[in-house]
Amino acid sequence: MGLVQYLLPLLCMGLVACGSPDDQKVTYEPIAIESGDECHVCGMIITRFPGPKGEAFIRHQTQALKFCSTRDLFTWLLQPETASQVEAVFVHDMARNDWDNPHALPMIDARSAWFVVGSKLKGAMGPTLASFSQRKDAETFGEQQGGRVVDFSAIDLVLLESLDQTSSHMHH
Repeated sequence: MGLVQYLLPLLCMGLVACGSPDDQKVTYEPIAIESGDECHVCGMIITRFPGPKGEAFIRHQTQALKFCSTRDLFTWLLQPETASQVEAVFVHDMARNDWDNPHALPMIDARSAWFVVGSKLKGAMGPTLASFSQRKDAETFGEQQGGRVVDFSAIDLVLLESLDQTSSHMHH
């Protein structure tokens, strides 16, 4: 028993020492969405559609996964097998982009962005989430286009499904 008590702490220290190389942390930067890029979720050509787009980087990959809308981005992000692999997520700052033709950049870190849910403006697949770097810009957009402001952590599959209900009620 004494040998196990002696070896166990050493084994634990070894595991800590051999952990992930945090000193070699990769920095991810948003990259431009090109005219032929296809959505990772639905396969549609991203630049053919209005509204904010998104992109994500997965651990150990240098290529960004690109999405035709923030809605498709979150649909993908909220899958159980996805969340643990995601290193970085970017969305358009719609205060600095034209809704009908968002430029490739600037994009912002989605985790610190503010989103307007339930606005009357549509994205690639219908209702989408308008993304903003500043809460005041999101609130102004919400006042003009309808919808409510939420942060990244408030977005879940139930909220995404509610987009369809909101939109179908608006047509009645």
